[in-house]
Amino acid sequence: MSFIMQIETAGAATTTPSATGSTSVKFWDIIDSANQNGGWIINLILVLMLGFTVFVFVERFLAMQKASKNQDNFLAQIKAFMIAGNIDAARALCVATDSPSARMLEKGIARLGKSMDNISATIENTGKLEVLRLEQRLSSLATSAGAAPMIGFLGTVIGMVIVFVDLQNAAALELKIIAPGIMTAMITTVEGLIVGIIAFVGYNYLCARIGKVVYQMENDAFEFMDIINAPSK
Repeated sequence: MSFIMQIETAGAATTTPSATGSTSVKFWDIIDSANQNGGWIINLILVLMLGFTVFVFVERFLAMQKASKNQDNFLAQIKAFMIAGNIDAARALCVATDSPSARMLEKGIARLGKSMDNISATIENTGKLEVLRLEQRLSSLATSAGAAPMIGFLGTVIGMVIVFVDLQNAAALELKIIAPGIMTAMITTVEGLIVGIIAFVGYNYLCARIGKVVYQMENDAFEFMDIINAPSK
């Protein structure tokens, strides 16, 4: 009974004035604790990676939106100009249309009069260059998806090392001694996972959008080849 009374007395002495017996911790206090003992370096790296990841995703998303925008009756107009023999108008329409398919067909029109293999190779090479343009900075998302969780895990290890060092140097076991190291370990893990998830989802989404654009480009190229082959049939 005396042992129980000692526990109750100690518990009464450490209770907070709140009704629930718990205290609320502000978000910025948690971040401040996680930034101690060099944890700010890992946090800064992850924050910069998050900002760069969001920037690349938004920039590439807008580029995909622009590239996948279908021009009304674009191929129909090209076909009408080609049948009428108005090659200059067809090429001018391609130049005025800002899309990968238009730039690809413009190169093909510029090669009219050459062999069909030459025209086909020109369209194919131009298409490859357009795909490379669409994939700009996309590899950085894949890098962030893999590197961010690893950097977060590095912060976890550093935080646990800090905990053990603080415990070794402490005269008594107190929560305020080990809290900064634990905060560093946990916060860096959460940040790394957040950045990794955003980068991973964004990378796969953009790859799917690129696949649709490439399919449209291939379809436009096939139809263009049918147009220039039609008179010879």
